[in-house]
Amino acid sequence: MLTIQRFLTKPHRCSYLDDQIARTEYEMVAQITAQEYQERLNEGWRKFGGALFRPQCTACSACQSIRILVDQFKPNRNQRRVTKANAKTELKIAVPSITREKIDLYVRHHDHHAVQKGWRRPNRFTVPMSMAQFIQAPIPVQEWQFYEGEKLLAIAYIDQIPDGFSGIYFYFDPDARELSPGTWIILSMLERAKSLGLKYVYLGYYVKNCRSMEYKGNFDPSEILRTDGAWIPFLP
Repeated sequence: MLTIQRFLTKPHRCSYLDDQIARTEYEMVAQITAQEYQERLNEGWRKFGGALFRPQCTACSACQSIRILVDQFKPNRNQRRVTKANAKTELKIAVPSITREKIDLYVRHHDHHAVQKGWRRPNRFTVPMSMAQFIQAPIPVQEWQFYEGEKLLAIAYIDQIPDGFSGIYFYFDPDARELSPGTWIILSMLERAKSLGLKYVYLGYYVKNCRSMEYKGNFDPSEILRTDGAWIPFLP
């Protein structure tokens, strides 16, 4: 691994919990292997482009790394319903690219969440740069494309590491909400991970009481990472 810079942000308003103040540790890397990134995941780090980051908040520990146990996963009733609803959804895995179709989908996704969850509306002129940050990384990123016929429903960016898949980010067509694309993307990761003999699907941080992050706790069984580096069963 080749590290360029490491720094800790100043205290700032938490983007997950409005009543909390956050600090984030960053490490800018020019080179990192999939094995090295897996080791960092087990220390609570995440990756965004060429930046590794993890929360270093003094008064809060709500951000908990979470991963699903692939071989032991058992879909619940709602997840079985989602699987049935997506019987005609096709997955294509490709090298990431930026196209007008994907930009339009990204903007529509964020506009919808701006209304539903108070997200900041995207600037269409800077969206390609935002998308580039997801896919220009020292580890090759997979772009999972979800289609119904010729219609693009969702995009997910995925890292493959030695013991599993790690989700980076996804966005979807708001008109496809009835298909529960977020849930379907994770179910697809679990299915493919099982077919490849991978042990885990890493979902980033679970944050209790955060509407945008609590859904990650709906996949059983899962584990969360303790501050001492041990993975333990997740209990909702």
